[in-house]
Amino acid sequence: ISICRDLPNIEVITFSVNGISDLEPLHQCQNLSELYLRRNNIRSLDELFYLKTLPRLRVLWLAETPCCGPDPHRYRMTVLRNLPSLQKLDNQAVTEEELSQALVDGVEITAPPARSSVENSWSESTASSAAGSTTEPESELLSCSLEETNKTQEELDTKSDPRDKYSSFSPQETDCSCKKRNNVLNAILLLMKELDTEGLEIIQQTVARRLQAFQKKELQEE
Repeated sequence: ISICRDLPNIEVITFSVNGISDLEPLHQCQNLSELYLRRNNIRSLDELFYLKTLPRLRVLWLAETPCCGPDPHRYRMTVLRNLPSLQKLDNQAVTEEELSQALVDGVEITAPPARSSVENSWSESTASSAAGSTTEPESELLSCSLEETNKTQEELDTKSDPRDKYSSFSPQETDCSCKKRNNVLNAILLLMKELDTEGLEIIQQTVARRLQAFQKKELQEE
């Protein structure tokens, strides 16, 4: 999920059933309001440390992950103590009474989790369970198959990088920049499936303005 470091303005993320164990890349997503992480490999609630800096987070789905532990009450209280702005946790509305109780029963998280290595990889069990249905509203995003994603990547790879015409870019720099660009494009293409007509029109207007700005810059350089 390192792609999230390049998407600071993203508002809704669905990463359910993905074998994710590290939430550090999310701490820069300051506009994030909904986060779906059901059935991942998050083993410690200390990962919530990276979500405490997100002022607009209102919906979190963390159920069916190892960090929930054997005590549902303690788990919910700890999450709410550290993320008191949540309005819904695991598809269940948060009440004022719960927020008050969380100050007593929840555990305050003050430091990031200690880890020896990053474990963001697909396990066989989570990969095989990815075919299962999800009930969160963003489930349509998960229906995008690996084959479809690979096909999109192949299409992106066939397009030449316009920066190739600049001799100042070394082959290594160009390759790295191209991969980063393709990752961002893949994320945008997937997220566009979640938009309605109004949202797509906003994107269309924004893209048009960006293109005009680039064209104007190119003319000035010429």
